[in-house]
Amino acid sequence: MTTSTREDLLQSALKLFAEKGFYGASIAQIARELGLTKQALLHHFGTKEKLYGEVLALINDSMTERLATVPSSAASPEERFEQVFVALYGDGDDASDVARLVMRELMDNVGRADQARSWYLKPFLEMLIKLARDLPGNADRSDGELLAVTYQLLGAINYYALSQTTLEKIFGAQTFGQSQDAFPGALCALIRAAATP
Repeated sequence: MTTSTREDLLQSALKLFAEKGFYGASIAQIARELGLTKQALLHHFGTKEKLYGEVLALINDSMTERLATVPSSAASPEERFEQVFVALYGDGDDASDVARLVMRELMDNVGRADQARSWYLKPFLEMLIKLARDLPGNADRSDGELLAVTYQLLGAINYYALSQTTLEKIFGAQTFGQSQDAFPGALCALIRAAATP
């Protein structure tokens, strides 16, 4: 399987897992949606758990790449921290699918957490904690405190990404459009407030 074919399959699987969750998507259904036989899917990925793990690793890699696009030399730690979260906000269906899958993983993982061998999103979260630690006044704060700060910001981004379709239906296209225009500024204000110990 070529790298691009594998990435296409993982992107398709991401959409399915985002829509149905880990438990809601059967291996046969995933194979059918991907245009494969169940046997072919298992040949390439082994198990549904391994496919799911690769999807989570893809999300980690994608978010880590977004962090790498934020310039580090020209920006102060405060500016870099803000730019990172604005970059994570992104837009479009891909961001909604990622947000939905991450939220599903947090809710659905309770039963699998004790058996987890890999925490695919941990490197990404550790990078955010390091960025928070680099902010003035944060050198003595615990990793737990900094995780709380960064997780609050991720929560705001994900909650908004997940709510967009519903918000548009509730308030109409005009008000929702105004909300979309205002959200980046509101997010920046929240980031600045969170960055101050």
